[in-house]
Amino acid sequence: MAFLMTGLITYINTGFDAAFGWRWLQAFLIAWPIAGVLVLLGGQRICALSESIAARLK
Repeated sequence: MAFLMTGLITYINTGFDAAFGWRWLQAFLIAWPIAGVLVLLGGQRICALSESIAARLK
């Protein structure tokens, strides 16, 4: 998810040119550890919340 989101946001903010890959890699290297920590700290709570929301929508 972090890979796709950083790519999309980098493209929206800066466009596509010769340095796009480098900018994307820099953004990914910042975002990936943050995303990993968030999943480890809040993954179970987020899963429970999404299951609760999905159950109410049925």
